[in-house]
Amino acid sequence: MSAAAGKPSRSASAIVASTVSGYHLLKVDGYSRTKGVPTGERIKSRPFTLGGHRWHIEYYPNGQKPEYAEYISVFLNLDASVATAVKAQQKFSFADEETNQAPSLISTVNSYSSQQGWGVATFIKRADLEKSEHLKDDSFTIRCDIIVIGDYRAEDLLEETPPAFVTVAPSDLHQHLGDLLNTEKGADVVFEEGDAAGVVHRDEMEAEVFKALLCFAYTDSLPVTEKEDEDVMYQHLLVAADRYNMERLKSICEEKLCKFINAATIATILTLAEQHHCEGLKKACLNFLRFPANLRALLDSDGFDHLSRSCPSVIKNLIAMSALV
Repeated sequence: MSAAAGKPSRSASAIVASTVSGYHLLKVDGYSRTKGVPTGERIKSRPFTLGGHRWHIEYYPNGQKPEYAEYISVFLNLDASVATAVKAQQKFSFADEETNQAPSLISTVNSYSSQQGWGVATFIKRADLEKSEHLKDDSFTIRCDIIVIGDYRAEDLLEETPPAFVTVAPSDLHQHLGDLLNTEKGADVVFEEGDAAGVVHRDEMEAEVFKALLCFAYTDSLPVTEKEDEDVMYQHLLVAADRYNMERLKSICEEKLCKFINAATIATILTLAEQHHCEGLKKACLNFLRFPANLRALLDSDGFDHLSRSCPSVIKNLIAMSALV
């Protein structure tokens, strides 16, 4: 058989764009005081670096233009001029929103103009923000996801992957374990509160907390909790996770509790953070207390007496902070 009659030779290549991705969080603290900024005037964030370029976010409390006066506008901009244009993608959202979507707006910033940027002129109506859960204690946080597209390169593609005759399903072990936990089939140990015979007692932990602990141990996820009970559940669950050395669960509870820090909860959460060595949660509490009004509210509260007795080491920090008020 001649070469011409045989299987044709094959080669393939690809053009690949290198990218750098990241995000910046901009907290607007004291939102009500920014409402006095006239339409068209902006407040700039601190500069930050991503993909080898310096950026900043521009916050327009009363819209970028008169036609957007009812809205909050947000824009991403290059912080300084560079020699070439920058191609990037961006997406603005609230930091407390669950989102797995990658940025989808592709724009090119002309580096020679400090006025050029891109974003959302109608990010949210002020009236809608003020009725939403995003605004807490007169503050909200915007997340800006950015993908900077760099240079392009060509590379060879590997030989064609042979056809797959067998499909391997993704692991569903966590689903099976969760089903076992819920149906109790094959259970050889029973955990219960109370005085019934033949069971392992967990008197130091509420039943719902222990159920959540077991759910996480079996499925690496937490059950849905009633909104009004979330903060209390995470407090108890953090204590349980620390007791049983479940560090991942403990860090998840820390991250969740950071969102519940306010004047009413600060004493309890700070005490919890100190007693269970939660450095990240403790830093979040102290960051909340760096505002004089928040610190004064804690010092005047009944919870401060309990904090003083339970965590005397924290008082040194608070005394130093109060001296600056």
